[in-house]
Amino acid sequence: MTYRKATPPATDIGQDRLRRRSLLGAGALVAGTAALGISPHAHAQTFPSRAISLVVGFPPGGSNDIVARILAPRLGELLGVPVVVVNKPGSNALIGTDFVARSAPDGYTITLASASPLVISPNTYSKMPFDPIKDLTGITSVAATPELIAVHPSVPANTLQELVALSRTREISLSSSGNGGLPHLAIELLRTATSGRFLHVPYRGAGPAVTDTAGGHVNGVIMDLPALLGMVKEGKLRPLAITNKERSPALPQTPTSVEQGIPSLLAFNWFAVMGPAGLPRPVVERLHKALNETIQTQQVRDALVANGIDPMGAATPETFNAFMREELQRWGVVARASGARAD
Repeated sequence: MTYRKATPPATDIGQDRLRRRSLLGAGALVAGTAALGISPHAHAQTFPSRAISLVVGFPPGGSNDIVARILAPRLGELLGVPVVVVNKPGSNALIGTDFVARSAPDGYTITLASASPLVISPNTYSKMPFDPIKDLTGITSVAATPELIAVHPSVPANTLQELVALSRTREISLSSSGNGGLPHLAIELLRTATSGRFLHVPYRGAGPAVTDTAGGHVNGVIMDLPALLGMVKEGKLRPLAITNKERSPALPQTPTSVEQGIPSLLAFNWFAVMGPAGLPRPVVERLHKALNETIQTQQVRDALVANGIDPMGAATPETFNAFMREELQRWGVVARASGARAD
């Protein structure tokens, strides 16, 4: 995955105004902390000095949870403190992400977020509990994975084209991890691209959706590849297509949606670490450096790839934030075209 550089301010006047505001804000901060006898840089210089909570907005078993638990041990080693994964599921990760947005901006409460709460939900929910740009601090991306379309073995379809043909004779139910998330929009993309009769069945997280699909309660599922890989390898789900331009090394025999004649069905999830708005720059830089070192560790890379996940860092926090803004716009176009709503 490649990033484009963040766009610089348009004029020197704009830079000058921003510089003056920054100086005024810094002066106020110094004055306030000095009155309390506290150095404004003391916290940043000693960070971290205690355990860090890495919040995951989905239940255990989903791809966010998998990525977080792969990264946490090595990240903790590099930072010198425990990094504890805390699951706060609900509303397609909006509850957990909002919890972090409302936390103290000290770096001790951060989230392993993904495309769904950061760039999909803002385009599918009429009211958001937080603004992903204004209320959060983007630190860096860490990984990415495609979506996988899979069906219960009882469904008479061995390819994506056969599933589409079947959907024109009867309704096909497809589960997702929740309303308004990336898998939901991928289902809408499939429906609009093929005119098939696909029924979206939302669940509260990937784990319950995958379990019910493997149990035959739902015909199929569209989900991040890591959440489905175990059931596929056990033969409880049949993989039909990777929603990407290239096949996944984790399932090399599974063709892509492009190979099967649906080039518009492209959807991949990405994962990023975010903190509350107002994180001190030294804290952001400390976390950014440690996270990028984490995903460059061979053991971590091997664990991610084994789960169908590609490491994906960002050169700077600004590089990641520019990417997130682009993704916010791109999925807005998809959401409007499909009419997908979460509420």
